[in-house]
Amino acid sequence: MFDPLSWIPEQLELLNSLERRRAVHTRATQQGATIIWKDGTLLNFSSNDYLNLAADPRLQEAAQLAIAREGWGSGASPLITGRGEAQTALEEALAKFEGTEAALTFASGFAANAGTIDALTDRGDVILSDEKNHASIIDGTRLSKATVRVYPHRDVAYLENLLKQCGTFRRRLIVTDTLFSMDGTVAPLDQLADLAEKYEAMLMVDEAHATGVFGQQGRGLCEQYGIEDRVPIRVGTFSKALGGHGGFVVGSRALVDWLVNRSRPYIFSTAAPAANAAAMLASLEIIQQEPERRVAVLAMADQLRVRLRELGWSLGDSQTQIIPVIVGTEGLAMDLSARLLKLGIMVPGIRPPSVPEGECLLRISLSFGHSQQHLDTLVDAMAKIRP
Repeated sequence: MFDPLSWIPEQLELLNSLERRRAVHTRATQQGATIIWKDGTLLNFSSNDYLNLAADPRLQEAAQLAIAREGWGSGASPLITGRGEAQTALEEALAKFEGTEAALTFASGFAANAGTIDALTDRGDVILSDEKNHASIIDGTRLSKATVRVYPHRDVAYLENLLKQCGTFRRRLIVTDTLFSMDGTVAPLDQLADLAEKYEAMLMVDEAHATGVFGQQGRGLCEQYGIEDRVPIRVGTFSKALGGHGGFVVGSRALVDWLVNRSRPYIFSTAAPAANAAAMLASLEIIQQEPERRVAVLAMADQLRVRLRELGWSLGDSQTQIIPVIVGTEGLAMDLSARLLKLGIMVPGIRPPSVPEGECLLRISLSFGHSQQHLDTLVDAMAKIRP
């Protein structure tokens, strides 16, 4: 009998041979600085739960109260009957927190990026995208009918040359992560804002890994750079420092109204449960009331970078809570990750397509839940596995 999927095992074996086959694993405890995984307790340096809020009791309580009040499932898309009071309250709180006219929540950060890019651009437009942007941005450019131009990572001069060649396009959109999720680098946001103004381009940024961690109020790197009023389209996620799930866009009322009418992931996705919105409301309050969380995380990152460099590890240009240990090849990255796992430490090996060929790395991400003892244990382990 003909098997239409008979080609898959062969392709999986090819992934095996390239050391790129991935598998799903099960965590047996709540998210935190330590987790139980495969019958053992591990120090967890793999999570994006930067402020240690994913298992915070205050978020749990807010979610439970919302379930009692609004139930679990939302039942439909926000434009039908899916939008509840908690979601409305969250969007209002987000807009106030971010200092914008309006905010819109999405089912995921991926949907927020992809749906916003597709809604803002069409045939006759051009998108200028950093080569290391997140997959959600890349896929958003693919969904759009616009022409796409990719510029080398953080290369402002190259981007300006592209913009000089794009004068005939109807609209121009510059899109970038603010904090790049694999190598921990930061976009040159002030220079990008200058170029957007000079060449009359829209500027869209994704603050996914920066929201809650950077800025005096925790709004992200646009706040830290002092350019919030120069960035008309800001995207974020609840699934990292805020400890929840979903994504959002903040900006003008006109922008949000346009997305409500034109963003397909928003229009055709069932609204998130009220429990998530209520938990994220609680998380926003914590971020504003407890700035010591982000201060501590960034201080830990500074300390860890110094100690790892003293051991001879290459860490690239990261100045954030994401610390890449650059090792080059897939085989070495996965071997080092496995050796750390045997020592009771989870640090993922990162390989293509998450990073370019030859730039494989160990990705260390820090959380407010990590202690000095956790850092000491990690440094000792990194010394033991040094090639």
